Formats: sequence, structure tokens, C-alpha cells
Amino acid sequence: MEGRILLARLLALGAFACGIIGLVAGLIDRVWKLDITGWFTGGTLLALLALIAFADQHLQSRQDGSG
Repeated sequence: MEGRILLARLLALGAFACGIIGLVAGLIDRVWKLDITGWFTGGTLLALLALIAFADQHLQSRQDGSG
């Protein structure tokens, strides 16, 4: 079960990194392969997956009676 929490944290870190890269791409106004929208969309997807993993872990721990 700790694996899901680790996965969620890694996905959240990836979402944060994508957001930072998208911000930098927007600030330097340079054309990148994924463009600004692509980086933010990727970050949003990773953040959504992280939230799903956290929610899954929380519901599982409540079902087991340990949280």
C-alpha cells in the first residue's frame, strides 16, 4: 500500500515539474515541441493521476479500518 503513496507523490512531483517547464517556456517566449499548453496539460494529467492514487489509498485504508 505504501507503493501507491510513493507513486502519487512521484506523479505530483512530475506535475509540478511540468508546470515549471511550461512557465519557463512561456516566460522565455520560445517555441518548444510541446508548447506551453502541452506542458500544462501534461502537468494537469499527472496531478489528476496523483489525486486518484491518493484517493484510492485513502479509501482502501478506511475500508481496512486503519485510518
